Amino acid sequence: EVQLVESGGGLVQPGGSLRLSCAASGFTFSTYAMRWVRQAPGAGLKWVSTINSGGGSTSYADSVKGRFTISRDNAKNTLYLQMNSLKPEDTAVYYCAKAGPGPPPGQGTQVTVSS
Repeated sequence: EVQLVESGGGLVQPGGSLRLSCAASGFTFSTYAMRWVRQAPGAGLKWVSTINSGGGSTSYADSVKGRFTISRDNAKNTLYLQMNSLKPEDTAVYYCAKAGPGPPPGQGTQVTVSS
């Protein structure tokens, strides 16, 4: 059974930083591209970033480019999202998932950016 458990969210002031983690199990993590998506209050899921299986290729939504960094540790079966210069509009529940169609399977982690 595929399991993806997100953690690291919280309340942070504008301009602050957070590092999200996603622990993967139930599949061969190192062979899959992975993505982060987010869902703001009252809105649908939006793609944030994708990383290829080896970690050498990444892509970002324009809204987070230059502020967020996706990475992975295949030895630890863990995906990361380093978020810097956070803005109130980054407030959302963040989910990790395999790249591709379909909803993320996990519960997500709440990120709230507010003063």
